[in-house]
Amino acid sequence: MKGKFGTLSVILLGINSIIGSGIFLLPGKAEALMGPASILVFIFDMLLIISIALCYAEDATYFEANGGPYLYAKKAFGNFIGYEVGFSVWAISIIAWATMSTAFATALGAIYPVVQEPIWRDLTIILLLGILTTINILGVTLTKVVNNIVTIAKLLPLVIFVIVGLFFINGANFTPFVPQNIDFSNSFGSAAILIFYAFTGFEAIAIAAQEFKNPQRTIPLAIVVVLTVVALLYILIQVVSIGILGGALAGSNAPIQEGLEKAIGPAGKAIVAIGTLVSILGVATAQSFYLPRIGSSMADNGVMPKIVGRRNQRGVPFVAMLVSFIIAVPLALSGTFQTLAAISVVSRFAQYIPTILAVLVFRKKLTQTSSKFRIPLGPTIPVIAVVVSFWLLTKATGFQLIMGLGCLVIAVPFYFLNTYINKKEGDLE
Repeated sequence: MKGKFGTLSVILLGINSIIGSGIFLLPGKAEALMGPASILVFIFDMLLIISIALCYAEDATYFEANGGPYLYAKKAFGNFIGYEVGFSVWAISIIAWATMSTAFATALGAIYPVVQEPIWRDLTIILLLGILTTINILGVTLTKVVNNIVTIAKLLPLVIFVIVGLFFINGANFTPFVPQNIDFSNSFGSAAILIFYAFTGFEAIAIAAQEFKNPQRTIPLAIVVVLTVVALLYILIQVVSIGILGGALAGSNAPIQEGLEKAIGPAGKAIVAIGTLVSILGVATAQSFYLPRIGSSMADNGVMPKIVGRRNQRGVPFVAMLVSFIIAVPLALSGTFQTLAAISVVSRFAQYIPTILAVLVFRKKLTQTSSKFRIPLGPTIPVIAVVVSFWLLTKATGFQLIMGLGCLVIAVPFYFLNTYINKKEGDLE
């Protein structure tokens, strides 16, 4: 179908969905917790996220429909678990989209102080969400073009930082590698949860399968390529940040910006400032593309009101897009939900763990079609991914667990209400 994403566009969508404000802000916080050993945290999170992503890649070979983790959970464990996963994915995606719009207004306000005034801040947020909603409703082709341009633009300052920064690294900044005054296990776990946030978002690739050419082949390939590129880039960014800033990195709120400014002067600061804006805009663009497709997929499968799945002449789930916009705007304007970014990692595991386990179920129940991708080493990688995921959750605070997994509780009455409505409609028919 004309306008569908090809392999390169899917890869760019995946990169765009992951690289956002996180990598511009987190290197300093990781350094504060673990010192130069924070590099090990990035490697640990890289291995975990690639293990989880491989499970998504194999699950994708069984389906061509939209839905991603919702679809996998539903098929493997039934309607209720599928609904719980789908509800949490859609809710967190809308919150994340709203968060990105607020982050964009904040970053823009740092360059143009007038945007910091409430009326201009609110107008910026509404315009951004409104423009992205309109772009999506106009069709996949325009969304694809915008996504590709923004992704390439956001990568440039990061690549420049790594290449230029390599020439300004001070080896003495890496000693001692592990600070002596830390509890290694607790600090490592806290840093791992924090840094994991920067890796999330790759699941967007699986959610919008119907919009891709040959999805059962494209999705596994794209997931592997995307996570490999992002992980290597992140590790290099952390190495260069430590190498340039040393101990000062721990107190930095904008390490990449400060690092490049130290290396090449004010021009470096300007490059990264613009890159930060483009990066946030890029994530917001990617989120606006895939978040309504979770709602429409659930509607198509009868676990959301049918109207939510309605599509326009261009095949876009415009009702789900409008619902997402209507919910996101007040969230963004309230400005009180930014704390949810810190607990979003916990909420992600509500979809990650069922998706990992689904691999083991599908291998026994389903047959792969056009793609024969399988995770190597049998069940070893999925089992390790589940165990490590639960270990990471034990490092979260009680508040993070309650807030992160609270959407699962909220979803329960909606599930039974929708089941009742569907049953009544069936009786009437």
